[in-house]
Amino acid sequence: MSVAPTVASVQLNTGASMPLIGLGTWQAPKGEVGNAVQEALRIGYRHVDCAHIYGNEAEIGEVLAATFTGNEVKRADTFITSKLWPSDYAPCHVEAACKLTLKNLQLSYLDLYLLHWPVRCRHGCPLPGQMADEDILGYSAEMLAETWQEMEKLQEQGLVKAIGVSNFTIAQIDNLLETAKVVPAVNQVESHPHFQQNAMKDYCASKGIVFEAYSPLGAPGRPPRCVQEGDLVVLDDKVLVDLGAKYGCSPAQVCLAWAYRKKFVTIPKTVSPSRLAQNLASLKVKLDDEDIEAIDAIDRDRRLLVGGWAIKEGQTAQEFWDGVGC
Repeated sequence: MSVAPTVASVQLNTGASMPLIGLGTWQAPKGEVGNAVQEALRIGYRHVDCAHIYGNEAEIGEVLAATFTGNEVKRADTFITSKLWPSDYAPCHVEAACKLTLKNLQLSYLDLYLLHWPVRCRHGCPLPGQMADEDILGYSAEMLAETWQEMEKLQEQGLVKAIGVSNFTIAQIDNLLETAKVVPAVNQVESHPHFQQNAMKDYCASKGIVFEAYSPLGAPGRPPRCVQEGDLVVLDDKVLVDLGAKYGCSPAQVCLAWAYRKKFVTIPKTVSPSRLAQNLASLKVKLDDEDIEAIDAIDRDRRLLVGGWAIKEGQTAQEFWDGVGC
């Protein structure tokens, strides 16, 4: 698969190419997300990250259909990701959930389909933040192995080109690999200069798994329920601000340039046309070795998105994340 000439890509373990920067669509409002995707594709993005739980795939699908039908961009040149929500992890629901996403996105296949979280929830349960504790079945290596077998079948059928995981810890991937026929192509996790996840990056590299960062700017627009006492604003970090001044760009562009230089995938979210352009332009910011070292040194090993909705009563965040970032 070719990509826009200004965006480098990384090779998945399937042999497919995944652009190093994409458009994230979490919290992208209905009525705005379609225009954002349309503009992103127009200016050169060739990677869009979606999920059923975001509630906006139908609007994105309208734009994708119009774009591909009009030959403005070829489907084969565009990398589309979606994610299976934990309430559909029971084996009997996996294929139907994938087909619903394909219907909403108006696609015949996905380039990548991820297990969204390493927990299973009760089928038909409410959205995060509205769930009761009994809606969350929690982490189970055995249950996830069953779900993964169904994901492998989706790949065999050609409904998805690659399968992967999101928010999994090293131990959880190790457990999955004990029975998996297919090694996950990607692990999509929170990562930014204050939470770099270097151990996970090294682990993924050792297994041939692509490391993909969501919230690469530190999730400045995350919901109030996701804000913890003591959280710092990543984009206010003096190192990033000073480097922005040095290169005549924003701290956000410095974050993305750092990730691009280190060759891991990022999916910054915005619906603003100007920020879409700025994020893409960050790939032209050429940080030197000293700049990279300075950013590497501001890692605080602190996650900003703890996923409290998925943590059962009596379980700590430390336990949920296997001690990483909490």
